[in-house]
Amino acid sequence: MAWAEQHGSDWRVRYRLDDGTIYSENGYPSEAAAQERALDVESDQRRKRFVDPRLAKTTIDEWIRKWADAQGVTPMTWSTYSSHLRNHILPFWTGTGLGDIERIRVKGWVNKTLRSTLADKSAKDILVLFSQIVGEAVNEGLIGSNPCHKLRINFTDSPERPHASTDEVDAIAGRMDPDDGLLTITAAYTGMRWGELAGLQWIRTYLDENPRIAVDPEFGALHEVRGQKLVLGPPKTPASARDVHLPQFLVRELLAHRDRNPDSRFVFPGARGALRRRSNFRQRVWLPALAGNEALGWAPLKEGMVFHDLRHTQETWLIEDEVPHVLRLERLGHKRKYTDDRYSHVTAAMIGRMLAQLQLRWELDGGWSWIMEGKDEAW
Repeated sequence: MAWAEQHGSDWRVRYRLDDGTIYSENGYPSEAAAQERALDVESDQRRKRFVDPRLAKTTIDEWIRKWADAQGVTPMTWSTYSSHLRNHILPFWTGTGLGDIERIRVKGWVNKTLRSTLADKSAKDILVLFSQIVGEAVNEGLIGSNPCHKLRINFTDSPERPHASTDEVDAIAGRMDPDDGLLTITAAYTGMRWGELAGLQWIRTYLDENPRIAVDPEFGALHEVRGQKLVLGPPKTPASARDVHLPQFLVRELLAHRDRNPDSRFVFPGARGALRRRSNFRQRVWLPALAGNEALGWAPLKEGMVFHDLRHTQETWLIEDEVPHVLRLERLGHKRKYTDDRYSHVTAAMIGRMLAQLQLRWELDGGWSWIMEGKDEAW
């Protein structure tokens, strides 16, 4: 039972909780407003949807600590979560009770605080994480609803990502040293992610009669934790643990690459065999290749393209070559979402035709050589 009563100059709503305690909600401006709230409380109690208001006083800080202890995500994912929590969520919401997180305040936080300094994609990612955290508080019965649910914010659409032609990939790779160039070629012709290639070991690279790269489910990707520590861990998703079949030209190039680096554990190591950092590769290798070099007659090429766009490149080539959708999903490590995907299967014939098309691309438009400074030998 709930009832309204005058309290000073305002009105309050009182009701009995499950443990017999009488709880008061103060600050209603009129008897009508208090009576309406009392009716809502009685309705929720009858339908077993009532949330003990004392639980809603749990602060976001307390809840995040409990929420964090229950997560089982990859080191890379947790590094992203931790950054969002440390830099954006807790600085704004610290000390706020879960029940005091108002929908309109969330909207203002996103539009006025996050979007003032961050790209829309980053702001959206932070909101998604915050909604996930608060949503689990709803599931635990701490609050009755998620103030982030279906929040209307007009994020700008991400622009379509660029891709490169076969000739453009060759040109970009040809502006790098042989090992970096082959890393770029491998990314374009396999669609593998940066972390999968940077963490690739020779023991998972098979260059025999069934040439392929096996992305290990436990140690198949290199992760940068908080931008500092480099660790091997699972690839991005369970579907990313896969076999990536290789065309013959890439087998030959990888064999020659191994001969140049006979003592390396990793296929694409950094300087002195160390693990590669994405930021170092981007600044020292990738961006200079795109920017060009006037002294060498290299014009700027595909400026604005990032390494990950080589995955878009591989997908585009596969579509051009009419590779079946189910094989494209498997090659890029994407989950099968639709009924047609689950009822279709990858066959050896499909793989053979795909590899033949990739080989043909290389033979018609690909191939490259490097003239190393101070040498007449072409790689």
